[in-house]
Amino acid sequence: MSVLLEFSIFPTDQGESVSAPVSQVIKLIRDSGVDYQLTPMGTIIETENIEQALELIKASSARLQQLGAQRIYSSIKLDIRRGEMGRLTGKIRSVKDRIGEIST
Repeated sequence: MSVLLEFSIFPTDQGESVSAPVSQVIKLIRDSGVDYQLTPMGTIIETENIEQALELIKASSARLQQLGAQRIYSSIKLDIRRGEMGRLTGKIRSVKDRIGEIST
């Protein structure tokens, strides 16, 4: 099974710039060992099951709370598919194969 999770999560009560707390969430994701891709508006990760994806959301929220967040905003999308892992890069490769180089 492959679960693609695209999400953004950030505190809403810590000023205009949230790069410091968001960086700590990205560090948590990086240190978890899952494949991930950071984008300007969120992060995409690939896990082997939905439980692992949901655990990362839970851990991300807990990390922001540890950093003093009283209010947290999150947007979450899931793409769950039976089959092989590797869709995080495979979906991009499929488009490149059809139209050539793209901006990533």
